[in-house]
Amino acid sequence: MDGTVRPGKGRRLLDRATAGIPASLYPVTHVAELPARPADSVDWPEWAAAPVVEALRANGVKAPWRHQVEAASLARAGEHVVISTGTASGKSLAYQLPVLSALVEDERASALYLSPTKALGADQLRAVSSLDIKKARAASFDGDTPLEERDWVRAHANWVFTNPDMLHRGILSSHARWSRFFRRLAFVVVDECHSYRGVFGSHVALLLRRLRRVAAYYGASPVFVLASATTADPAAFAVKLTGQDCVPVTEDGSPRGARTVALWEPPLLSELSGENGAPVRRSAGAEASRILAELVIEGARSLAFVRSRRGAELTALGARRILSEVDGSLAESVAAYRSGYLPEERRALEAALLSRRLLGVATTNALELGVDIAGLDAVVLAGYPGTLASFWQQAGRAGRAGDAALVVFVARDDPLDTYLVHHPAAILDRPVEAAVLDPSNPYVLGPQLACAIAELPLTEPEVAAFGGDAARAVLADLVKEKIVRRRPSGWYWTSRDRPHAEVGIRGSGGEQIAVVEADSGRMLGTVDPGSACYAVHPGAVYLHQGSSYVVDELDLETGLALVHAEDPDWTTSPREIVDISVLRTEETSVHGGVTVNLGEVSVSSQVVGYLRRRPSGEVLDQTPLDLPEQSLHTRAVWYTISAELLGVSDGVAGTGGHRTGTEALEPVGTGGSRMGTEELGGTPGTSAELDPARVPGALHAAEHAAIGLLPLFATCDRWDIGGVSTAWHEDTGEATVFVHDGHPGGAGFADRGFAAIVPWLAATREAIVSCECPAGCPSCVQSPKCGNGNDPLDKAGAVAVLDTVLGALRQHGSVSGHLVV
Repeated sequence: MDGTVRPGKGRRLLDRATAGIPASLYPVTHVAELPARPADSVDWPEWAAAPVVEALRANGVKAPWRHQVEAASLARAGEHVVISTGTASGKSLAYQLPVLSALVEDERASALYLSPTKALGADQLRAVSSLDIKKARAASFDGDTPLEERDWVRAHANWVFTNPDMLHRGILSSHARWSRFFRRLAFVVVDECHSYRGVFGSHVALLLRRLRRVAAYYGASPVFVLASATTADPAAFAVKLTGQDCVPVTEDGSPRGARTVALWEPPLLSELSGENGAPVRRSAGAEASRILAELVIEGARSLAFVRSRRGAELTALGARRILSEVDGSLAESVAAYRSGYLPEERRALEAALLSRRLLGVATTNALELGVDIAGLDAVVLAGYPGTLASFWQQAGRAGRAGDAALVVFVARDDPLDTYLVHHPAAILDRPVEAAVLDPSNPYVLGPQLACAIAELPLTEPEVAAFGGDAARAVLADLVKEKIVRRRPSGWYWTSRDRPHAEVGIRGSGGEQIAVVEADSGRMLGTVDPGSACYAVHPGAVYLHQGSSYVVDELDLETGLALVHAEDPDWTTSPREIVDISVLRTEETSVHGGVTVNLGEVSVSSQVVGYLRRRPSGEVLDQTPLDLPEQSLHTRAVWYTISAELLGVSDGVAGTGGHRTGTEALEPVGTGGSRMGTEELGGTPGTSAELDPARVPGALHAAEHAAIGLLPLFATCDRWDIGGVSTAWHEDTGEATVFVHDGHPGGAGFADRGFAAIVPWLAATREAIVSCECPAGCPSCVQSPKCGNGNDPLDKAGAVAVLDTVLGALRQHGSVSGHLVV
């Protein structure tokens, strides 16, 4: 590729990707042409230090864009600022300019940079170092920093690049060793702050309060500069994250190349069937492999974002296999990139990307915020990434040099993805979501307060910054547990040991599980302990750097998974059973025979087996497992339906109180005939008129689809939520459908579902009705993680249930505040 701008390049690349596909199987459901945008450049600000401006000019920045100078000038004036503009809009310069100018003008000043990923931090450090400004001593301090270099960073660096994990464990936990740095702290940069959501975001919000507190102890009051992808109400989010008022900068003055955005639905496979004979589509990963291979043959530099580590490995393997049949040398230009690789492997892959030795890369979201790769011709998204903010962040990787580019969104075989490819406005015209986090979550607040008190005694005036009454309740529990001592002057830590090592800020709840090859003792990578039973259970297929391994043993106590090398022609999918009980109901709204609730629940779950599947989706067999049960105290939204509305005359819906459970679901999608989501369905006051035997399957199907569609209304990933449905629940006395947060204490997702119950269930109904399958499939009501093997499921019954619920909500909505929109 020569890098020149070619009108229509995105469309030509799409034609290449679809070449040879029969018209009857054409997978593209919609194509949008996003126009180019010219630059809005301004002069360099007068306050900018001359050496910094000269260095930036020498690196190709002839003139800054308007939003860059606006944000930089606010930070220079001492205002906390959040800049929220699109991918490749030069947000880095907005903080580089004031920070580097301060370091040049005041040799005592220091700055801290925080990024959610190591790759992004390393990339930004390279960018600053390449400016070669003598008075700026920038250095990395993360888990990959050799021990012998850490002392130098503490003693000499004046701009430290790190991540929240290292700030938590390696800096704040031993802040006395960083006293020189903290005394001079002038700026704190929080990059890609929109990624701090859910439990992780709640931890980071409290971590930043701890940082401000330690800085104040040493006499510093740093200016916070936050950089975010486009998000709803960035100022309100920044306040919640930092605890301080922030001025938003949202008008994007950067140029953008034209982009062709194609929505792609894989075809149904007539020769194969899934669970219970349901039709299945060609997998998004397999489609991404073929598209990636075609783009590489065309010479287009491309990224394929895949939803899982395993998926990234399989997509890269598939593309290599296709390319090897065309030209063996081309296969070497494709690789996988994901988290869990060892540091030296990541660095080698990043170098290959930057040097263009790699043309195609299949990656997880590790590269969504990672290395700044200029000049990409195409991006393929194999599956919806969970939020519109992430969708546009990933799509924005294409055309980063201002050139025209192609973006292809390939739907997975699930309800949300299929819904989106048939409702383009839900992607192209809808504003991005507001990020959700809850710093008052006691499961987050407790360990964070323990760390804060271990760092410095907590005084009464400081309690307000940590949540006021919510913090006081948690402090009382810490005192009861004799972890903390209450004195007239405040709260004090009682142990010589620091609590930091026991607190996992990414919600993992402990140390990583090491994946080790049994024969050689070589460590292949790590797995989060919360997902160990899913990812590395005995018999699971584990992929690493294109090689396959099968797990022989999982020891959760020692944090070890032993594997052996094997290349099977199947993959594994775990199966789980779930039960749920109501602990406390916080909000209730009654709509005739339908009641909607929000509150606290206890969820017990256990991985009880796994399926072996062919790459096509064909199920080979199921193997039982004996793994420990796990318990989760979290938040949920649930609705109940009276026996009268279900049309069940005996007062008990279903037989035997049948209960089904699915959790951490992959959402499930739509297709076929289309109807607007504004058509809520349901006739007020009418019942579902279901035979009692059909009720469990109807509720189960409605639950699966509802979980699949919730990410459309809350900034959650499909893996962040789960659910349970039952024809009769002992705590409610009625047929009940639960959807719960997948993190201890909750992360705010169930609350969003409660607030958006009407549009959420309306979209759920639309997803089911629109699907072209006759009796239920992964695109509407089946779930790949269902603990009951997707049995029973009643697609038509689910529509009847949702018609009844929505009819009641429409009739009684104004009473509870759940308005029909």
